[in-house]
Amino acid sequence: MSNKELIVVGRLGSAYGIRGWLKVNAFTDSLEGIFEYSPWLVLHQGEWQEMKVADWRRHNNGIICRLAGVEDRNQAEQYINCDVAILPAQLEALPEDEFYWRDLVGCTVVNTQGYDMGKVTGLLETGSNDVLEVEAKSNDAFGKRERLIPFVTEQFILEVDTLGKKIVVDWDPSF
Repeated sequence: MSNKELIVVGRLGSAYGIRGWLKVNAFTDSLEGIFEYSPWLVLHQGEWQEMKVADWRRHNNGIICRLAGVEDRNQAEQYINCDVAILPAQLEALPEDEFYWRDLVGCTVVNTQGYDMGKVTGLLETGSNDVLEVEAKSNDAFGKRERLIPFVTEQFILEVDTLGKKIVVDWDPSF
């Protein structure tokens, strides 16, 4: 299994207490969301290991967990700063008009006139709407290196083809 296939959903933090608990830094929308996935794949000493969460709870403003087989602080300290990942198959299926950000990264963005605007390198969450970060081609006719395109369907985003890795936008290439 390659790192490209895995989805990193969090990172284990410092050990907590003497009974093998660890603080958890979740990258999911809600803190508790990371516990909806089981098993976890934990990057320990350069290798992904399948691990189950034996127990978890909220603690102050964060969350802590105890991994199955980790019984004391010394064992827990071996997992400090280890990434936690899941397989794509563990994600729930989305309705046809919704997308995971990871599915949009790498898509070619083309405007309605057929101009190749570049490739999606990431997305930004702004509060009002998400924004596509599009890296322009090195020979971009408008001299752009990057474009930020609001992910507003039917206004700017006209078509998303995740299988064909193509997004059609109504956007002026000089922006």
